[in-house]
Amino acid sequence: MPGERLAVRGTSEVGRFPGAAPPTRVELTIHKDGEKKLEEGGCRRWFKKMCPCCCKRQSNTHDVTDKVEFVKPPAPTPTPEPAKLTVENGEAKEMEEMKLSVCSVDLLSSKTDQNRKEHHTELFQGDDMIIRRGQTFQIEMELNRPFSADNDKLHLDLKTGPLPLVSKGTHVIIPLVDHLEDERWEAKIVEQNGNKIKLSVNSPASAVIGLYGLTVTTNTLKGVAANTYNSDKNIVMLFNPWCEEDAVFLDDEEERKEYVLNDIGRIYYGTEKQIGARTWNFGQFHEGVLEACMFILEKSDMPPSGRGDAVNVVRVLSAMINAQDDFGVLVGNWSGDYSDGVSPSAWSSSVEILRKYHSSNGTPVSYGQCWVFSGITTTVLRCLGIPARSVTNFQSAHDTDVSLTTDVYLDEDMEPIDYLNSDSVWNFHVWNDCWMARQDLPPGHGGWQAVDSTPQETSQGTFRCGPASHNAIRSGQVYLKHDTPFVFAEVNSDKIFWQRNPDAGFTQIHCEKKAVGHHISTKAVGSDERADITHLYKYQEGSEEERIAVETASRFGSKPDTYSTALAEDVLVEVKMEGEGPRMGADAKLSIVVKNLSSQPRHTTLHSQVAVMYYTGVLKGTIRKEQIPVELLPNEEKTFDWVLPYQQYQNQLVDQAALMLTLSGRVSETQQVVANQTTFRLRTPDLNITPLGDAIVGKEMAAKITFTNPLPRMLKGVVFRVEGLGLQKGHEVIVGDVGGHSTVTLTEHFVPTQHGPRKLVACLDCKQLTQVHGVADIVVLEN
Repeated sequence: MPGERLAVRGTSEVGRFPGAAPPTRVELTIHKDGEKKLEEGGCRRWFKKMCPCCCKRQSNTHDVTDKVEFVKPPAPTPTPEPAKLTVENGEAKEMEEMKLSVCSVDLLSSKTDQNRKEHHTELFQGDDMIIRRGQTFQIEMELNRPFSADNDKLHLDLKTGPLPLVSKGTHVIIPLVDHLEDERWEAKIVEQNGNKIKLSVNSPASAVIGLYGLTVTTNTLKGVAANTYNSDKNIVMLFNPWCEEDAVFLDDEEERKEYVLNDIGRIYYGTEKQIGARTWNFGQFHEGVLEACMFILEKSDMPPSGRGDAVNVVRVLSAMINAQDDFGVLVGNWSGDYSDGVSPSAWSSSVEILRKYHSSNGTPVSYGQCWVFSGITTTVLRCLGIPARSVTNFQSAHDTDVSLTTDVYLDEDMEPIDYLNSDSVWNFHVWNDCWMARQDLPPGHGGWQAVDSTPQETSQGTFRCGPASHNAIRSGQVYLKHDTPFVFAEVNSDKIFWQRNPDAGFTQIHCEKKAVGHHISTKAVGSDERADITHLYKYQEGSEEERIAVETASRFGSKPDTYSTALAEDVLVEVKMEGEGPRMGADAKLSIVVKNLSSQPRHTTLHSQVAVMYYTGVLKGTIRKEQIPVELLPNEEKTFDWVLPYQQYQNQLVDQAALMLTLSGRVSETQQVVANQTTFRLRTPDLNITPLGDAIVGKEMAAKITFTNPLPRMLKGVVFRVEGLGLQKGHEVIVGDVGGHSTVTLTEHFVPTQHGPRKLVACLDCKQLTQVHGVADIVVLEN
């Protein structure tokens, strides 16, 4: 069907000619009344002209009404008397003057106008009409004559989606009323000055979000044909965390500033003992990002009528951020080969990725890993008005068989059975929290919800995860939707060790109850500090509440009898690390501590192996194996030094420079199994960024970026990526090869465009060295 094309206006940096900036467009089809006319035969055309009352078109089933056109019959053959002609002409003129029509509509949509300020959307670029649902907004109109409440009628039509329907909430008819009431689409004239009127329009807090086209219809009470005016500007409707009736309402103003309005954040990575942090530009208000988010909603094929439900929107977006099965935004790649795209660790902003996806008409961008998926998800959710944050879980389990345990299988000689060990524990995994009510769940399960856009396992046939209620996860209520069992296993599953029997069966020989879900982290409200939110995901480790939650969850898993047998434990093994841990390019040194808690001697042999590991928990290969004999007197504790020389790991590392040390053994006297798995990363240096000169809008300044190669060998093909919202656009600086232990200094010159506190972010992209980045805080003064 034909229709009117709508577009969110923005500009793109990519044009057909140098310097050209064509508008970035999101197109939705809005079907206009009477836009397509049926072909009619000559007889029907003649009959319609002679008797229009009998030939009105019937409205179709799509709530689209054609205009009825009244046509006067032809004048009679006899020439009318002059006096009568004068009277008829006078009546015609009076009728024409009586018709009410709209000359122009002002949506009051500039960044400084009342609408944008009251709806907290003034940070968006451009002058589009961007409002939040459940809140009144103002429209000014100029009419062809003064409006008369006694004689004139006026109403507004808002339409969204390709097939607007009144029954689906995608075609909204807004009447003119004397008094506005909450939770209704209504309009009221609040000012009138000559031919100009000002309307205050109210929307319900359950309104469909997205892009709307506006039509104003006017007529009179005397039956004169209606006039319609189609606005050439569109209205963007967002969720409203400031509105108490909205499902995403957040009642803390500081948290709203952080989780909706803050366009820069921190994402954590590394290991639980060596937590690293990197600055991420979410850029939800940046030019072109809103248009990209509208484009993603359209491309998702989610019916527009479903866009009023925050749970539905979040679930669809968690699938659309990854490209695994629906040509979504970002392609995941954990291979280490990113030669035909951008390395995941090289990104520091969502803006470039989203704009590239939009400008290519939905071609997935290469490449991403979990922190990139999370950063984009935070951007899209905040842009649409849903409070969101990026969350990192250290020692994050990946349960592949819905057992709600992390299972490790060993053979008769206590060696791992690789083909059975599909469960894994990632050093860290980054996902998102979003805030909303959960009317689809029992009371008490609203608030923070976990949602994950990284493609790991399918949910209802699609790679997506969540939203899963924090309260359901913490209490082990894994039967509550969506994907609560998977998230529960990530943060609170026990690591169960199984040994193969001679009959090929397996016996549970050890249970590590505190193996996963450590230091769950997000950026603190109002500062760059790390906030530990582990307590939101689970009760204190080892507490009665935590054990009840684990056993409750396990009953709904594929191995409900896992906790039927209790095991004695009087020998403990742990691994300790000094300071912030080993550095890249140096020997890795750890300490193994073995404790005998009994009053009897104990003997065991610890089987030690260290392997290079992707941060997802997938092992690349074992570097070294050894055996450590241990003899302990009653209540004795011994410490063993463990050293991995640089020469043994220098050619084996992959992204994130992570290693896993696995220890296992059996106590001779009691047959107790002792086991420990410790992951650690080799710390990389930071990029040091030093601002030079005064930071003033419109005045050139500089920043010095310094990097020292920590390795005794050359780094090849080094590239710096530099970006600062309000400071300078993201770009690459090709450095080339950097010799062993050499220092590189780069000076960036730029002109700040926005005042206030800003951040200049830089990162290093290199095959041999990843996760090297830096940030500088710059306060820009107004000129």
